[in-house]
Amino acid sequence: MKKQLLLGLLLFNSVLIFGQSISRTIQLLPDTGQTTSYTSTFGEDHDYAINTPSYFDNGDGTITDIITGLMWQKVDGGSMNYASAITYCDNLTLANFTDWRLPTPMEAFSIMILQNGNPAINTSFFSSSSTLVAEYWWTNTTQFGDISKVWCTNAGGGIGNKPKSEAIGEVGGTFRYNVRAVRNRTTPATITNHFTDNLDGTIKDNLTQLIWQKVPNASALTWEQALTYAEGLSLGNASDWRLPNIKELQSLNNESAVSPSIFSPYFQNLGVKNYWSSTSLKPNTQNPNSAWYWSTQFGITTYDAKTNTNYVICVKGNPTLSVNQEKIDSLIQVFPNPFQSTIHLKPNTGNENYELYSSFGKLIYTGPTIEKQDFSALTKGVYFLRIKDKSTTTIKLFKE
Repeated sequence: MKKQLLLGLLLFNSVLIFGQSISRTIQLLPDTGQTTSYTSTFGEDHDYAINTPSYFDNGDGTITDIITGLMWQKVDGGSMNYASAITYCDNLTLANFTDWRLPTPMEAFSIMILQNGNPAINTSFFSSSSTLVAEYWWTNTTQFGDISKVWCTNAGGGIGNKPKSEAIGEVGGTFRYNVRAVRNRTTPATITNHFTDNLDGTIKDNLTQLIWQKVPNASALTWEQALTYAEGLSLGNASDWRLPNIKELQSLNNESAVSPSIFSPYFQNLGVKNYWSSTSLKPNTQNPNSAWYWSTQFGITTYDAKTNTNYVICVKGNPTLSVNQEKIDSLIQVFPNPFQSTIHLKPNTGNENYELYSSFGKLIYTGPTIEKQDFSALTKGVYFLRIKDKSTTTIKLFKE
């Protein structure tokens, strides 16, 4: 028992915590952006809009992801091999920032838009430096046990372990592997315990704030059956379970393990199987009726015909930021955003009251004017400006 304690196994208040730390580089996990319904059976991706993807063009060659808080390179760096991609990011200076890097697999997958076809990204915000659009985008992670392969997102909307040798820039390489750099807007917090076993058949992911079914369904189901099973599940004194979308499902992947690529000991019952997501593949001639799934052999996401059978693990939760962001009034403009010391608005009638909150909901300032205030002493990060007049508008701001 003493050895177990030394390994960081703690038991208290009917909750089991295994010590495993992780860096929180994202605020929240964005939705897949899928807005089309592909079935009358309730529970598909279309039926749940949780943290809808939202971006802000900073006007300096960078894009801020409102949901994750990450800053991205707007126009990717073009096609290159993996070694060159690492060097490119290390040497990149953009918008006066020099701390650019390759994204983690979860970060790279977070900007996939599964409503879109090839490329499965929001092309209004993210573009290519060439007329030849990328086929893959590099991440910073090689496959566990095989450094000849790298985790990459692909233009079709998936993520997987790909051979470095395939990339143009390698001998015989023929595929366009592009680089898109990312940076943290704030210093990432360290989560000491990635997961918590709630001891009621559920596991909490303290990174994404989602609650997961600990022991998945024992029988393989068709996609439609999986939707029905998840919606009907009662577990841990809760009945609001659902089939996870593909981004949520991929967030369970552990790139430091294979066969299965899971986080032990939390999900040791998953085994080496394929798990359905609620996200449909955008229909095409070759695959008119398919859905995305996550394979735990290596951790790739790919798709299968909905009439085939795969396994099911359910999820619950609707994580939000501490201060809910209300619909932004299009007539109100706040600038600069990101800000450094002062905040300006137009129009400004003089009848408003202002409240500035930290991302954790702490009230920083309240008063009848905002433009005369000096916020240079605030730490870098995400803030919410609540403007109260005849109605209330909350706008998300970033402090550099």
